Amino acid sequence: MEDNKGIKTNALIIGGVVGALIGVFAANLLVKEVEGDETGTSITPARGFQLGMLVLGLLRQITNL
Repeated sequence: MEDNKGIKTNALIIGGVVGALIGVFAANLLVKEVEGDETGTSITPARGFQLGMLVLGLLRQITNL
């Protein structure tokens, strides 16, 4: 049972670090796009919602592996 706790802890730590790195990478891409565009960000609330649903679908598929 103690070994199972270690596996869970490692999975949470690795998942958190990977998620944070992906988030920083995505934010960096968005900042670069906004800096190159004089009109500002092109993400509308509807587009943000679609992106959120896409991410949730991706997470759902990952958990079903």
